[in-house]
Amino acid sequence: MLSPDGLSKAEMESATSSHALSFESAMKGGVVDLPYHALQKLSLSLFGLSAYSIKLPSIIIGLLLGVILVLLLNRWFKNNVAIIASILTVLSAPFLYLSGTGTPLIMLVFWPTLLLWLGSKINGKALKKAFYAFIFAGCLLLSLFTPYLIYFAVFIVIYAISHPHLRFMVKSLPKVPFIFTAILGIACLGALIFEIVKYPEAVREIFFMKDFSWDAYFTNIKNGFLPLFSWNGTTESTFLSPMIGLASLALAVCGLISTAHGFFASRNSIASIFIVFTIIISGFRADCSVLIILPFAILTAHGIRYILEKWYGLFPENPYARIFGLIPVSTILGIMIITSLTHYVYGYLYNPTVAREFQNDLALIYDNVEKGSTILIPAGTYTYDFYKILDDKGLYKVTSNTPSTNDKETIKHLATLGKWPAKLPYDLHRIITSPKSTDSDRIYLYE
Repeated sequence: MLSPDGLSKAEMESATSSHALSFESAMKGGVVDLPYHALQKLSLSLFGLSAYSIKLPSIIIGLLLGVILVLLLNRWFKNNVAIIASILTVLSAPFLYLSGTGTPLIMLVFWPTLLLWLGSKINGKALKKAFYAFIFAGCLLLSLFTPYLIYFAVFIVIYAISHPHLRFMVKSLPKVPFIFTAILGIACLGALIFEIVKYPEAVREIFFMKDFSWDAYFTNIKNGFLPLFSWNGTTESTFLSPMIGLASLALAVCGLISTAHGFFASRNSIASIFIVFTIIISGFRADCSVLIILPFAILTAHGIRYILEKWYGLFPENPYARIFGLIPVSTILGIMIITSLTHYVYGYLYNPTVAREFQNDLALIYDNVEKGSTILIPAGTYTYDFYKILDDKGLYKVTSNTPSTNDKETIKHLATLGKWPAKLPYDLHRIITSPKSTDSDRIYLYE
């Protein structure tokens, strides 16, 4: 795991929330991103607190997301187009970042992609329409725990009712399984509504930002999409800029133009609708702009299909032209893939605007601080709440109280995360540094 190097603030807060998750907390409004936190809590319980256990749920979901993306595009496009578009998307910097960061943000892309694929299976000629409809309803309900996807669920219902073909498809579903699925969905939705009514502040994040204002709303949109259009790498974000390379962006634009004809076909209009939806929810939280990955994948597939059709149209009867046409296409795609991977690996390692958003203090503690030592961390910070997990697991004693001379008998080994503001009755033994560009003196060891 080369990139990103360390843990971000969002990852540490996510791990803290997952560790504190319990049945009682879930029943008292702790339902935001519940499926992801449950999976992350399981990972922390099995493998302990480490960068790998924190990121493992996103890695697993990222692998599933890549497979589902291939299956989805294969439903709408030919095999060669679907595979090429999927490779370009899966190996793009934002997708790799999502799959390697231990936060629930990846669910914002996972649920819509899964729902689109399940919807395409229901819409197709599959023999198990009722089965896919049941799974679709279950996944739709689980997606409601992800912030702002409740608007996506409302959109699906409105779109299914207003679109003639989809409305006919819903009416053609078997009645008994459809009624059973509807009853189950209403029951689960009722339980979620009960949580919302009883604990409105706890679940506010599912609908809105904490302190809503129009200035903050439009600022979030600007900050969310700035990495998409910035080419100098100076944006203050955990996303590399540009998020999407110029060649890939040009390919997606070609795909957008090619969908102008037959726009109201469901698969043609859905990419444009998702772009609008991404802009809307990015106002609530800037990092929601990462949902652009899904319409980008669809538009990339449209662009590849358009280019291949135009090339083959020039030489409809010449098989040699078709074969030799693969050489420049393969070369361009290879360059795009290599450039994207290089941008991701070296960007997160050496780009100062994103590299400093990650710190490797946890690994430094494991490597340099003796087990059972006392670690001083200021209270009331996300770092204190995060490292208290080490205390809960019995590995270290984490406290915010400055020890006195009387504590020297019980505290043999002492470490501070950063320079401690008060004078300590211990002798400084060693300073552990980090290769990061700022705050390189990370841990002070005292004897």
